[in-house]
Amino acid sequence: MDLWRDFLASGWAKEFLAGGFGGGAGVVAGHPLDTVRIIQQSRENKSTFGILKNFAAKEGMFALYKGMGAPLAFVTFQNALVFQSNATLSRFFNRHRPATDPPSYTSVLLGGTGAGAIQSLVITPIELIKIRLQLENQTKPKSGPSRLVKHIIQTEGWKGVFRGLTVTTIRDAPSYGVYFWTYEYVREILHPGCRRSSQESCMTMVVAGGLAGFNSWVCCYPVDVVKTRLQAQTASSPVKYAGIVDCFRQSVRMDGAGVLFRGLGSTVFRAFVVNGAVFTAYETALRCMFDDNNN
Repeated sequence: MDLWRDFLASGWAKEFLAGGFGGGAGVVAGHPLDTVRIIQQSRENKSTFGILKNFAAKEGMFALYKGMGAPLAFVTFQNALVFQSNATLSRFFNRHRPATDPPSYTSVLLGGTGAGAIQSLVITPIELIKIRLQLENQTKPKSGPSRLVKHIIQTEGWKGVFRGLTVTTIRDAPSYGVYFWTYEYVREILHPGCRRSSQESCMTMVVAGGLAGFNSWVCCYPVDVVKTRLQAQTASSPVKYAGIVDCFRQSVRMDGAGVLFRGLGSTVFRAFVVNGAVFTAYETALRCMFDDNNN
């Protein structure tokens, strides 16, 4: 008990745990629409409603949660890492200003960019597993996350587990900079002075978090389409793409430029829902832990 109390007494531990709460809330809220996004990007040019209707008729709506085990287990850690990294890096880039001042918007942008790059090491294998599970009718892997990992290692080696690391970093570094910058900027606009007082309403958290998710996906979506197609490839399937640039060129040549934005509508809708939940859970958990520590 004393060890746990000492752990929670540190600010970085609170930020880490609060980020984990936010990540779990985001996965539960958004996984069904994430399944729709993966299907739209990889093989089906159908509307969100059409895919949902097809799932309901053939597999049941719970099939939309297929592959959620891996992200629910690991995204909690990933989100904890990215929120704590952002907080630490933002303070580092803001070190020449008074400690009582909130980080400048530039510091937040740089901190988010660094946090996005760091978490790419964690999220790459998680998203690889999730994509393969969500597309199991196409890639036909072993069922279940643990068996799928063993199958990838056996057929592709450890390098296969990190397939798509470069393109994931290209996607996540700038998008997380935009993500955290948007949240800080919007919440201050909606509730002036809240960056100092931390007294914004729940609705402010939801709207600012939702818009943060919206903006971050809009700025990186074409890169995400390329990443999904690269990670959907398996050792047993014909290799379609030689790399990032080749995937981009072939996708545009075969499916038109519109393919780079296929599924964007459902993705930004999901992003608003998920990140509204993420930031609300994060801020609420953080305040509860600080209040408990103060008491």
